Amino acid sequence: ELAVAVAITLFGPDSGAALATVVGVLVEVPVMLSVCSACNRTRHWFPAAETRP
Repeated sequence: ELAVAVAITLFGPDSGAALATVVGVLVEVPVMLSVCSACNRTRHWFPAAETRP
């Protein structure tokens, strides 16, 4: 990703900024997938939207 490349270029590969950028990218996708899965599993808890003719 561009953000990882920029962080490594600007701050160096051993910096905390580069580490935070890499970890953020690796954590973001599984968290989003987990949230989507939870939303889909609890869909029946909420009323369906009314359809208009």
